[in-house]
Amino acid sequence: MNIKGIHKTSLIDYPGKISSVIFTGGCNLRCGYCHNPDLACNSCNLQSYSNDDALSFIQKRRKLIDGITISGGEPTLARNIDRFILSVKSLSLSVKIDTNGLNPGVIRRLVDHGLVDYVAIDIKTSPEKYLFLTGKPVDFQRIVETVNIVRDSGIEYEMRTTCIPDYVTLQDFAGIKRAIGQVDRYYLQQFVNTVTLDESFNHYTPYPAATLYEFKKYIETFARICEIRGL
Repeated sequence: MNIKGIHKTSLIDYPGKISSVIFTGGCNLRCGYCHNPDLACNSCNLQSYSNDDALSFIQKRRKLIDGITISGGEPTLARNIDRFILSVKSLSLSVKIDTNGLNPGVIRRLVDHGLVDYVAIDIKTSPEKYLFLTGKPVDFQRIVETVNIVRDSGIEYEMRTTCIPDYVTLQDFAGIKRAIGQVDRYYLQQFVNTVTLDESFNHYTPYPAATLYEFKKYIETFARICEIRGL
């Protein structure tokens, strides 16, 4: 599955659960603010783990964790992800996946086969600004399709946006609202200006807390729950 990292224990990656985090290498976006640039670029400097390595690790920790989080990079690009998750589920563990939403077919397959219990979708910015932020044109309707899949599935899910000055504004959240409609949970993440894929982002000053609370108030018009992470 092109596993490039394993984090033993996390209390924050899977809401309400203790999880181990499996990181996959490679991504179909190149967001300048990405804080996992080695993972996104599938760096050969990172240690690789086989599926068996990761499953052996999870097996040893099964009594200490409630589930696993599969993050990246972009996990939906990983080969054999279905088989890997099926092995994890056989251990009676829950599975959360983090995705940019651009591979709705993979998410639909995982959902339909009962292989995921929680999906987190990164909404980078408004549809119109994706090229500005990611450096490549993006079919936002694929992200909308992913949102619809998880919203209709009955499983737990969340949207989340890293709030980068200039790239994410109140007007951008209005565009997101028009595109995706009502959702259950939406998390705002404070931008951290260290170790970014594009070093120019290191010079951006994160929004003050007051601005994030202004965003939160607006998002509560289309999300049942909105919370801020990283303050």
